Amino acid sequence: MSCADDVFAAAVELSDEMDRLSFAPPVAYTYNPLNYARAGHEAYIRRFASSTKNVLYLGMNPGPFGMAQTGVPFGEIPSVTLWMGITAAIAQPPTTHPKRPIEGFSCPRSEVSGRRLWGLFAELYGSADCFFSQAYVANYCPLIWMSESGANITPTQLPHAQAEQINTACQRHLVRLIRILQPSLLVGVGAYALQQLKEAASAIPEKTFTIGSILHPSPASPISNKCWPAKPREQILSLLSQANLPLPPLASPV
Repeated sequence: MSCADDVFAAAVELSDEMDRLSFAPPVAYTYNPLNYARAGHEAYIRRFASSTKNVLYLGMNPGPFGMAQTGVPFGEIPSVTLWMGITAAIAQPPTTHPKRPIEGFSCPRSEVSGRRLWGLFAELYGSADCFFSQAYVANYCPLIWMSESGANITPTQLPHAQAEQINTACQRHLVRLIRILQPSLLVGVGAYALQQLKEAASAIPEKTFTIGSILHPSPASPISNKCWPAKPREQILSLLSQANLPLPPLASPV
């Protein structure tokens, strides 16, 4: 099988594992984009995971107006359609919160985190093909959770027992993804993802990695609102240099 076949098979297995889990309060709704938005996720994998990579960027879990709508990590719709050239038919979760409808590629809302992250990669690499020839972007956990009010619940806000049940499957999938794509540089998009990458790397003792992080692009982060994109651009270039990897073709000299 090709890299893309292996990555897709791993995603399907993770999706099935996630569908077997159940969550108690504060979780009232759980969406699994690897299931209902599988067409978008598969298109992303088939287009961009066909070869091994130098760099793996890892996010935490889907945003309500990004991957939850498109199946693509940080999947802000203009970035996915115009920069990546991906569109797909998106189905529906078994139940949806009225404040968090799944509108697929017709969603009118913008995922700020995705707009910032993919915008930075476009600034550094120009085309999506150039970026993905070197790197890949994934999320640690594919699920998105909401409370009764529709408020987003992150993995760090789950009760310990609920967090543990996702970590077993998500860590196993992350190790599998790293083994398939063979990156030498692992980059957490935020502190949570960085910790998951460190744990996964420890399960692959035969390989040496450069591991680091960049600012999370969330608009809920005051430092990102102040320092984006200058700070993460600096962090990316520094990590690539540490790993002795090529710098982006459009990067300013450091």
